[in-house]
Amino acid sequence: MSKKLIKIGLWIILGFVLIQFIPVDKENKPVKKSENFVDIYKTPTQLHISLRNACYDCHSNETIYPDYAMFAPVSWSIKANVNKGRKYLNFSEWGTFNKDIKQSALKNIIIDINDEKMPSKGYMAQHPEANLSKEEKAELVKYFQHILDAKNY
Repeated sequence: MSKKLIKIGLWIILGFVLIQFIPVDKENKPVKKSENFVDIYKTPTQLHISLRNACYDCHSNETIYPDYAMFAPVSWSIKANVNKGRKYLNFSEWGTFNKDIKQSALKNIIIDINDEKMPSKGYMAQHPEANLSKEEKAELVKYFQHILDAKNY
């Protein structure tokens, strides 16, 4: 092996080690029961479990970061996905949204579940519990549709 390749390899290793010192904020904001979707609607246990397994890591302030989220650049990617998910929908802050936002969110949730956009395939690959059955998805859609139809948002 040439000295040039060894130098390049060492620089790559050094770079990888150094990026580990770039912190990624993995703190979750406190969750208020008065604002949290599952508490507001007293979501039935099985639906609550499905939401937690398939949605809450990216769409709430209750993210559970996996062990591999400690290592850059993976940690950066995970945090970016969580930030993006929370931007579009945050179940932990549901009670702070106005009726129009809630109505739109419920419609989009139903569409995304029916179109199999959520949970994402990449997320399900790392979190098998998020791979909901057709029945579980149908129950979630029915639940969100019921809230929407009742205008209980």
